[in-house]
Amino acid sequence: MTLSARLIEPVDADPACAIERLALRLLATREHSRLELMRKIQARGFSDGDAGLVLDRLERDGALDERRLAEQYVSERAHKGFGPLRIRAELREKGLADDLIGRYLHPFDEAWSEYLARAHERRFHAGQPIDRSDYAKQARFLEQRGFPVDAIRRFLKIQ
Repeated sequence: MTLSARLIEPVDADPACAIERLALRLLATREHSRLELMRKIQARGFSDGDAGLVLDRLERDGALDERRLAEQYVSERAHKGFGPLRIRAELREKGLADDLIGRYLHPFDEAWSEYLARAHERRFHAGQPIDRSDYAKQARFLEQRGFPVDAIRRFLKIQ
């Protein structure tokens, strides 16, 4: 935000209004978890108590919905070629609960091998490992993408 934009932005006497405006502006750009919003609100100097009350209200109103975040995030990341281990770790960093994450990862269980194959194809153009070094390079790439080691081994042996 530029200095001139800050000068034009209205100053609220009520911090709850400023917090709500900030949170809604952040949610308009993309889905956020409660933890992410809390961190961003705290970084701007607002109190935890005021922020907590505003976030409670946004959850009740449906503006802040971690289920919607989990569903969209899992789908988007899976289609970009990331595996379940990495997606789970990223959602944990966002503060989502394991049971919520599992609920949205589970429908993809049958498709992970296909996503693994697509990620491999995009990176290596269907090139089979020609030696141990190449095998290690391809396996390392897929592992960093978040695919389980046993699935990677099965896939690379088929190649």
